[in-house]
Amino acid sequence: MAEESAEAWLLESLRLYHDLHVFELQEPTRVIEWAGEKSVCVAGYENSRRNEILQLLLPQKLVCVLREISRWNVVDFPTALCTACGMCQTPDVIKSVSTIPTGNDSKKPWTKIATTLARTPCVLHGSRVNNVQITEIESKKNIYTAASSSSDEVSGLEFLDCNTLLACCVKGQLCLADVRQPQSPLGDTSVPSALSGAQWCMGVGPGLQGSDVNAPTIARLSSGGQLILTDLRNIPKPLKSAKCKVSAASPSTEFLRVSWAPVLDGCLAISGFNGTVHIYDTRSWPASGGEAEPLFSHKGHLFSGMDNGSDFPLVTTHAWHPWKPRMLLSAASDGSLHVWDWAESHKNS
Repeated sequence: MAEESAEAWLLESLRLYHDLHVFELQEPTRVIEWAGEKSVCVAGYENSRRNEILQLLLPQKLVCVLREISRWNVVDFPTALCTACGMCQTPDVIKSVSTIPTGNDSKKPWTKIATTLARTPCVLHGSRVNNVQITEIESKKNIYTAASSSSDEVSGLEFLDCNTLLACCVKGQLCLADVRQPQSPLGDTSVPSALSGAQWCMGVGPGLQGSDVNAPTIARLSSGGQLILTDLRNIPKPLKSAKCKVSAASPSTEFLRVSWAPVLDGCLAISGFNGTVHIYDTRSWPASGGEAEPLFSHKGHLFSGMDNGSDFPLVTTHAWHPWKPRMLLSAASDGSLHVWDWAESHKNS
């Protein structure tokens, strides 16, 4: 039955996708980022050993080329942030140039990070609200520290511009701060009491059609599949909300992810519940809420482990192509890596 389902999906994929490329990595990844039209960077995430950062050429073949991935590569570890420059004398090694202590120990949550190129290269980092700070990469000088007594765990950090940062707590609160005010408090707002008890992550996107383009829209996704859209100019009042069509709560909030499409207005992707990536068009959501139907669902990872009899894999992350509207990367816990561009005229059942 499983083999028949996989064969049926492969046949259906001819209709559903303009392009579909399926690869297998030696180790699973939860860090993928486009580095050009046909190349991506991936990194391992095992805590017990050293991990590789690779640049892969897609879709023709997978080749480790490690050629000046970026000026700065920031690798997230539990106790420190390691900064690295591009390829040096050894052709397959990125040289570590410094570390930035985070004040964590191995028993505390992993530090979340965000970077910006709008000023002297710096990194926004923190694992809890009361230790969120900004550090210059080269000088390691601390240029901002949040003044908060909250020890709530942070699930995501973002620079909204060179002066404004946003944090999302695991409990769902959004915290906004102006970095021009040292020791400024992180103002926050909670999720509705009816939705408390879940764990949350966030995705920052452009303003929805008809709104101020300078006002980003924040999508918050819960481990139970609830999505809330928020305009930062009026945080207490959600723009829209919907219940995603997921079969069960996310088994690991470590892999919970929501992201906005860069060039497909009003669309976002969610993953981390099973082996599926769901695409939603938020423009079609009614203001009253309710369950939302996905615009498209990529189910390819569900069939990755069927040949060896393993359990269904869990999607660990996904990433939109910077300028191709319907092309995404997705990776799963079995090491599968998919590049897919779904056909606009088809909706997955």
